[in-house]
Order: sequence, then structure tokens, then C-alpha cells
Amino acid sequence: MIDRERIIREESAETPERVIHEEVVATPVRTTVASVEHSTTRIPGDRERRLASLRRNQRIIYFIATAIAVLILLRFTLLALGANAENAFANLVYGLSGLFVAPFTTLFGQPTFGNSVFEISSLIAIAVYYLLAWGIIKIVTLTTAPPDATGRSYE
Repeated sequence: MIDRERIIREESAETPERVIHEEVVATPVRTTVASVEHSTTRIPGDRERRLASLRRNQRIIYFIATAIAVLILLRFTLLALGANAENAFANLVYGLSGLFVAPFTTLFGQPTFGNSVFEISSLIAIAVYYLLAWGIIKIVTLTTAPPDATGRSYE
């Protein structure tokens, strides 16, 4: 049981985000010793929330581009090592990555050395998808980034 409780709460208004400092002083019944609890809560401002959302979107776009690039790189490696196309794993990789490599297959020839194929179109596809991701990120940054009060450019 608490005899007296006093709460002191301060909010800062100088910064864009809200910072709430709270101090709770509780004195239990029949004692002279008080317990004091301090807590600080920081609530991000609109600009910080928008920047966090922007960074999350950038990471998602790069993740998708990297997943596609890894799939195409796996295809390139299997072809270069002359993997058996009848194998279930190789067939799965060729099927999934074929969708992403298809626009580039007739761009260059495919040098073969026995069973090995050096598929240049796969390497071109990886470069194009990373450039495409970079361009999409720049557009997303330009359209959704909050105004920069300091005049610095966004990374």
C-alpha cells in the first residue's frame, strides 16, 4: 500500500521528436523511505518516421535485387560447370532464373566448352537488375524522403 505518490512529468518541446522524462516518487505506508523511478520515453518525430520507412523500403528493394542476382549467379555457375540439366535442382534453378535472363539471352552468343556454357547474358542480367534497383531506390528517395532542414543530401 502506498501512502503518497508524486509523479513529475516533463516534455521537451525544442526538438522535432518528443522526449518525455517521468519521475515517480512513492512513499509506502508507515515508512519514511521513498522509492524513486525514473523513465525517459523518446517518441520519434514525423521526419524520423519517414526516414525509417524510406530506409526500410530501400533495404527491401536491394533484398529483392540481391535474391534475383543470387539465383542468376547460381544459374551461371551451374552452366559453367556443365551441370546435368535433367537433375531436379539444376532444372529448378534454370526454370526460375530463365524468367529473369530471358530478355538478355539473344544479346550475345554463348561460348561452349564441352558441357560447359559461359552464359554472358546471365552476367549482363545481374548488372542490369542491380542498376534497375539503384534507379528505383533513387526515385523512391526523391519522391518519399522528408524535407531536409539541414540542406544535406540523402544517402
